[in-house]
Amino acid sequence: MAAGKGTRMKSRLPKVLQRLAHKPLVLHLLATAQQLQARSAVVITGHGADAVEAALAGQGGALQLEFVRQEPQLGTGHAVQQAVPVLADDGVVVVLSGDVPLTQASTLQALIEVCAGKHLALLTIDLADPTGYGRVVRAGDAVQAIVEHKDASAEQRAITEIYSGIMAVPAVLLKAWLARLDNRNAQGEYYLTDIVKFAVQDGVTVLAQKTTDAVQVAGINSPLQLAELERSYQHRQALALMEAGVRLADPARLDIRGHLVCGTDVDIDVNCVFEGDVSLGDGVTIGAHCVIANCSIAAGAVIHPFTHIDGGAQGVTVGEGALVGPFARLRPGAQLGANVHIGNFVEVKNSTLAEGAKANHLAYLGDATVGARVNYGAGSITANYDGANKHRTVIEADVHVGSNCVLVAPVTLGEGATVGGGSTITKDVPAGALGVARGKQVTLANWVRPVKTQK
Repeated sequence: MAAGKGTRMKSRLPKVLQRLAHKPLVLHLLATAQQLQARSAVVITGHGADAVEAALAGQGGALQLEFVRQEPQLGTGHAVQQAVPVLADDGVVVVLSGDVPLTQASTLQALIEVCAGKHLALLTIDLADPTGYGRVVRAGDAVQAIVEHKDASAEQRAITEIYSGIMAVPAVLLKAWLARLDNRNAQGEYYLTDIVKFAVQDGVTVLAQKTTDAVQVAGINSPLQLAELERSYQHRQALALMEAGVRLADPARLDIRGHLVCGTDVDIDVNCVFEGDVSLGDGVTIGAHCVIANCSIAAGAVIHPFTHIDGGAQGVTVGEGALVGPFARLRPGAQLGANVHIGNFVEVKNSTLAEGAKANHLAYLGDATVGARVNYGAGSITANYDGANKHRTVIEADVHVGSNCVLVAPVTLGEGATVGGGSTITKDVPAGALGVARGKQVTLANWVRPVKTQK
């Protein structure tokens, strides 16, 4: 269900598109559905339907993704009624809320097994303060009804077991019960929870699968709740990493906004952000305040503090034993070989650097092929863009480029060549040669500086 407006979010963005771990809430649910190997996913949209459907287009993976609209929004039962035409009779329907993003696939799988294709299975939890939630009314162990808070008696409001909003139910039974819903209640809405009483009337067993993990059933209605759930999510990611042997300087100061895979003896300092797909090899060290996205970092590499790596769609690779940073930037297509050094305020984009190459400070390498053991001087850049097209610079093995040089692509520096500091190189430099291109120095003896005119 993804039709709600989310007024308390105070945002133009539909609630289900608010981001947790840098991903829209509803995409967390679709990822879980894929883990369950569901046959299809039906997304019920309403408020901001065009935006929600556009955001989810092509995001179903192996899932068959279908959209139905709830207009106007007349309650949870009315929402699920809109999905009836696209539900196959031979399936089990798992009803999820688009603002409850962190239910685990294992929890849902257990609920599906409780359903067993013939029961109505509800996911419930005990809350110290159940205010606002539907209460689970039992007769012994059997569930007799779910009573919404506004319709509950004082005795029913004393019940602490609440319905999470998540159920598993045979589709053929669900369809029949949805057809019997009415809106004779305090809110004038069609409650999905009313199907419980229909199941009881029809002699269908209603089973409650109770969880003790509040995070898995936590919904989001405000920026505060979103921030709280974000920290819960990140804390769980940090715990999982530490249980696998990763050393975190402070598990409370870590953000994983994608998929992070770590080898043994990985060390991560504070305030690091990992986005997209990131892999860290054995013995990798990540300094404080780094942002790393879509990157593979090989064993023994050290990423010094304040480094920014964004591989984008092309990705970035950092070779074994490489040193990067501090304050370095690696952009899409950067490929660093073993023992490469990229120092402070060096930017690399769409370039390969072979083993042992060094650019230690204040430099730019864009659209370049750099050979082994090259020493690339401070303040030097590749001028790779002519205003219309990008061109490539080739720097062969053992080249030394002096400080403050401009290499105007396309250009090749042959193996072992040297470029004198301050040169603007527009033509190839042969192997072993010295290339110098700068104005001749002029020295004027006894020169007097201008003096400011007195007024």
